[in-house]
Amino acid sequence: KLAAAVTQGMQQLGMAGGRFDVALHTQESPQSFGLESAEFLVAGHAGSTPRPLAKVASGGELSRIALAIAVTTSQLGEAGTLIFDEVDAGVGGAVAETVGRLMKQLGRDRQVLAVTHLPQVAACADHHFVVAKQAQGTGVRSEVRAVAGEGRVAEVARMLGGERLSGTSLAHAQEMLSVGAAPSPARKARKP
Repeated sequence: KLAAAVTQGMQQLGMAGGRFDVALHTQESPQSFGLESAEFLVAGHAGSTPRPLAKVASGGELSRIALAIAVTTSQLGEAGTLIFDEVDAGVGGAVAETVGRLMKQLGRDRQVLAVTHLPQVAACADHHFVVAKQAQGTGVRSEVRAVAGEGRVAEVARMLGGERLSGTSLAHAQEMLSVGAAPSPARKARKP
């Protein structure tokens, strides 16, 4: 059941045709974890044979598979906080929007912290923080500041189009934030 559910989740996350399997290996003697060990196997695309996850998945694929597993098992787990560091690596467009919506879905039952560079993901968050680093003497100083309202619109616009904000990028950012704030089931199809 887990393999089928995670495989289904992978299809939405830019891994169309991919497959997730769980192999159970019998131990020679009982272990503290039981009589079997579990190994996750993955095929990143159609036509490939599932192989050990740790050997074949890229960093971005690992993150997306972890997200698919987290979404699949979210009703079963008791973790109060989930942290995703660039779970959207290697994706964009509609897949990035799906990643954002899935994390928002997870956030209904627990706290979700996500590091992202994609406006599609950031627009789905309930709270938005900007992390900035700058050289200071011989070291680096990091600053974390919350953004809300017009500041958040400006930050999403910056993520969309760079440091130079235009009316178009600001309008697009405002639209993304209003759509990202809507609960997933109530979302309406947008006109092209």
